[in-house]
Amino acid sequence: MGEEMLSAHNNTQDAMDLTHLCNDVSAIRLILTDIDGTILPYDRSVVSQECRDAFHAAYDAGIHIGPATGRGATRVPSVFEHDEKCYATMLAANGMQVILDGQLIYEAHIPHEALIHLASVIHELPDCGMICFDGPQALVVEGTIDNLAKSFRSYAATARLVSEVPSFPVIKTNIFTPPIQEKTAEIVALLRREVPEIDYSLPMPGFVNTTPRGWNKAAAVDYLAQTLGIAPEQVVVFGDSGNDLEMLSHVPHSVAVAGATDEARAAARWHIGSCEDEAVPQAIKKLAQGLWPFTN
Repeated sequence: MGEEMLSAHNNTQDAMDLTHLCNDVSAIRLILTDIDGTILPYDRSVVSQECRDAFHAAYDAGIHIGPATGRGATRVPSVFEHDEKCYATMLAANGMQVILDGQLIYEAHIPHEALIHLASVIHELPDCGMICFDGPQALVVEGTIDNLAKSFRSYAATARLVSEVPSFPVIKTNIFTPPIQEKTAEIVALLRREVPEIDYSLPMPGFVNTTPRGWNKAAAVDYLAQTLGIAPEQVVVFGDSGNDLEMLSHVPHSVAVAGATDEARAAARWHIGSCEDEAVPQAIKKLAQGLWPFTN
């Protein structure tokens, strides 16, 4: 086959593949997106009206849609200005809380003994600390509020010092470190060796998410999809960073925004524009219209 004919054949095949995906787009029944850096620029506290409109379009089209975020469930409503349709379905605290149609259908907790072990390791690390959450309240179990502020100012603004790991079941725990990527990665490597009962992910320098070993956003997506009785191919997910990696690599129709980490881009099947340019809301609107928005 000549080069021109081969090129034409490849272009035709690509078009056929894309047409097949477009024909199947009506089968999309669940859309989940990370918040920070994916639909919410880091310098803003609420998503745009365009984003909320896109969520409504999907909701009205009969698609379950919501965030898949590291934030606890109580910290999500304000991001959407308490527009309940935008978070009636969501994965909160990196999948530790699974909510469907406004109802909590699954909640995981980090084992208490593992948290005590983790706190003892963190205690020996200079300029590092550990916070557990009681609803929206950040409790500083190890470290100082000043060092927390260097990594996550909004948590530090209302944080409270406590003397020990809380006795109640803990859903969300974070580690804070000096806000340097290499230093954070070094500390995570140490924690993975010392406290293997917990999984760790890095959404940004200076801040580490924790979940029970084997549980993450990907596992929570599976749980939600199975509850809805839908196949993995009927799910679209969006993300940009370390706590999205398992989800992006696991879900067939995973999408990374421009500006995502190299690891997130490599894990994703599809790639779109930036958070700042409202790329995710634009893609969601097309999905709600029965159009396939992804080409590369």
